[in-house]
Amino acid sequence: MKHGFVKVASAVPSVKVANCKHNVEQIETLIMQACTQQAEIVCFPELAITAYTCGDLFQQQLLLEEAELELINLLNMTRSMDVIIIVGMPVCYQGALLNCAIVMQRGRLLGIVPKTYLPNYKEFYEMRWFTSARNVRPGQMLICGQHVPVDAHLLFRTPCCTFGIEVCEDLWAPIPPSTYLAMQGADVVFNLSADNDLVGKRTYLESLIAQQSARTISGYVYAGCGFGESTQDVVFGGKAYIYENGSLLAKSPIHTIEPQLIVSEIDVDRLRAERRQNTTFQANASEFIGLPLTLIETQSPFNDCDELTRSINPLPFVPAGKQLDERCEEIFAIQAEGLCKRLVHTNSETAVIGISGGLDSTLALLVAVRAFDMLGKSRRGIVGITMPGFGTTDRTYTNAIRMMKHLGITIREISIKEACLQHFRDLGHDPDTHDVTYENGQARERTQILMDAANQMNGLVVGTGDLSELALGWATYNGDHMSMYGVNASVPKTLVRHLVKWVAETMDDDATRETLLDIVDTPISPELIPADEEGNITQKTEDLVGPYELHDFFLYHVLRFGFRPSKIFFLAQHAFQGKYDDETVRKWLRTFFRRFFAQQFKRSCLPDGPKVGSCSLSPRGDWRMPSDASSEAWLAEID
Repeated sequence: MKHGFVKVASAVPSVKVANCKHNVEQIETLIMQACTQQAEIVCFPELAITAYTCGDLFQQQLLLEEAELELINLLNMTRSMDVIIIVGMPVCYQGALLNCAIVMQRGRLLGIVPKTYLPNYKEFYEMRWFTSARNVRPGQMLICGQHVPVDAHLLFRTPCCTFGIEVCEDLWAPIPPSTYLAMQGADVVFNLSADNDLVGKRTYLESLIAQQSARTISGYVYAGCGFGESTQDVVFGGKAYIYENGSLLAKSPIHTIEPQLIVSEIDVDRLRAERRQNTTFQANASEFIGLPLTLIETQSPFNDCDELTRSINPLPFVPAGKQLDERCEEIFAIQAEGLCKRLVHTNSETAVIGISGGLDSTLALLVAVRAFDMLGKSRRGIVGITMPGFGTTDRTYTNAIRMMKHLGITIREISIKEACLQHFRDLGHDPDTHDVTYENGQARERTQILMDAANQMNGLVVGTGDLSELALGWATYNGDHMSMYGVNASVPKTLVRHLVKWVAETMDDDATRETLLDIVDTPISPELIPADEEGNITQKTEDLVGPYELHDFFLYHVLRFGFRPSKIFFLAQHAFQGKYDDETVRKWLRTFFRRFFAQQFKRSCLPDGPKVGSCSLSPRGDWRMPSDASSEAWLAEID
């Protein structure tokens, strides 16, 4: 696929035990379906050609020869197909019988991967029939008229990814083969399995796959036996999964008599970016340098499909569903605990906050209230200063006053109008000229008041600016850009809104909740330009710099994975399909990168603030970018 994705499929055919002809016919049908959905690699269950539950029939020469004969038929059927097929069957090699994964493409056998760990359970006694890969020498064998490598340490390289294979029980080992494969370069691991069903086992299996995928920072495709395998005392529900770095992309229904095929796209670019940034992964990988490994090249071309079946989250900073409450509580607690430490360390008697009636200052105030409650300090020690200016509207002013009263903090009101007019006179600036001097003069006047008030009351200034504003440089240098501790510094705007709403919905006081919810619904604005004749906000931030949900989406993929603009644009097209057209996305993507590069100098001297998530722009840790870096290459790609 394009943009660093590989489209993979996990197939669960309906089988008949020991009927190789029937089983291969079922496999062929699912391969055709996978090709229709433009899958590039399709994986089938363990011993899918013979079925897994053949028991002592695995010792019958006829069954083994039938399996090879049907493998030839499968090769012939797929000779003109680009798709890579991974299917399980028993293989005789060096006088032993191996439980193997067969990898093929365009009628060519690419490699044979034998199972390493054989179970010795009550219901499964594979050691009765099969030999472990550890007990045979890697080499080549003649099968279906082709010389094919046989080795548990095979890696297969495609134009878009490198993949490895392990078989069923291998995953359950303390150190699975997939660990070695990932350390040696496998982006994706395929598991051919025959895991039976027991009460509670599926949940454990899902956890196991998720953990292995996360530990190895890999894609993990699991194909388990389904209908037809169930015989005598065991039942196979047909489990198929596709994971990416611990996250579930797709899974099949279980306990159905119908064959199953699940398809999704694994973002190999993303996995490789994660690995590059994870020094622990790299340090561990160095321990595997020099170990036996065979790399097999596959043929190309691969399809140029650019349609995704997986969903792309338009709000990557905002958790969905039941996780939202838990995440909001955790973030809020981190913010408050960080502020507690700074208050205790500086022996501050007060916390001074500029309260505008907007989202950011509201969240900062709520965090300060939580911190003072944690420290057992009176909320009167929180000093909220509202500073009406030329653009302050009745709505934001009223909400600011009401909120401070409801929360029981100390309220101060200091108008900045006369001070700013005097400043304009001193500068010789016409106050009717609403330019950058007019706007920034107000922002700096407010910061001066906050700093001096904090000195006056033995306090510290709690900053209100958020991560999204810092990314865009939407802050006045040495104005709202500065504080003594910025509690919102790593909280993006899309999450600020959810945090304030979450706090509101957890409040018992109806009046406070009503005020907070009205603040959530207020248009985002710095209120530096006078309101219209009806007193409404005229300066709306998102009209000027673009929708924050788009900018937060761009920011997430830049900071977390270092994606190039073309990939971010591709992802945004899918995430915001039907909401923003391509030209709108492209316009604001260009704005984002232009501002992100140009405004780094503001981020190079940020005050301290608590890191709450995986993305931060602190110059002391997460983001160390030259203030004078050129954006030319990024803007050229967008254009």
